[in-house]
Amino acid sequence: MGLPLRITFDDKDYVYQIVNSKLIGQNTTELELLLNGEKVELIKDARRVWTLKDGNTTLDPELVQALGRSVSLRMRM
Repeated sequence: MGLPLRITFDDKDYVYQIVNSKLIGQNTTELELLLNGEKVELIKDARRVWTLKDGNTTLDPELVQALGRSVSLRMRM
């Protein structure tokens, strides 16, 4: 795990960590994150949109997309 990263979404701050940053590359379609201490798994679908892997709907889909985009930009995916 790396350093805690921060994202602001809808005027709220969220802290997340990338669990498996060494396995992330150009063709990565799955991510494991710790969002505020809770494990979240993201997957990029065929439309290149980030969604939750297990279909959990407790998180806002736009927040999930923002998290995926943030990691993509930081890790140069």
